[in-house]
Amino acid sequence: MKKGFCPQIQIAGIHDMDEAQLLADCGVESLGFPLRLAVHAEDVSESTAKKIIAAFHDTIPSVLITYLTDADEILSFCEELGTSMLQLHAEVPEKLLAELKARRPELYIIKSIIMPAQASEEATSQLKNLLKEYAPYADAFLTDSYDPATGATGATGKTHDWRLDRQLVELSPCPVILAGGLNPDNVHDAILQVHPAGVDAHTGVEGPDGRKDERLLRKFVSETRKAFSALG
Repeated sequence: MKKGFCPQIQIAGIHDMDEAQLLADCGVESLGFPLRLAVHAEDVSESTAKKIIAAFHDTIPSVLITYLTDADEILSFCEELGTSMLQLHAEVPEKLLAELKARRPELYIIKSIIMPAQASEEATSQLKNLLKEYAPYADAFLTDSYDPATGATGATGKTHDWRLDRQLVELSPCPVILAGGLNPDNVHDAILQVHPAGVDAHTGVEGPDGRKDERLLRKFVSETRKAFSALG
């Protein structure tokens, strides 16, 4: 496993400073900011995200989650926001990760992998190929789900076959963060099945108004802590 920080609990989709403070109070270890997206509308403006990242810089790391594919734009955006953690959600060639690492070695790169809906020999083969491409440059992987109805790859509220995630954990030299449809009711079982290094949630801890719900957040954190404790 590569050295470096890997958040055990990451929550994405922060709307404002008050919501960021709520996440901090609930014990969240990383704040995710999906920006410049392919499908979904952003939860927060880039200027507000920059202010939140600066306010929590010394206490909770923030991750830029984006579908950008140009190295210049990515590095410029990270610098503008004031974060050295990046989650690449687009399909990109391995040479992009190599360039990012060469130009900014301290950049912590989380490469998302959109998991097939069901486990199969073909799916396992695909995972092995992705690991061969990305593992030399990624600091962590994050699994997520695809929604065929919207074309979204992330923030779908949908789960996938966790047997594939467990395979990825066993094969990967990097930490694996489990995401995709996680909520307070399923995160405990998901962790026990997958054995990830961390978990990530977005829509699963939101109320009907689309904002983070304190009751759901606290239950999510509690269930996550229980599961990781059980794994030892």
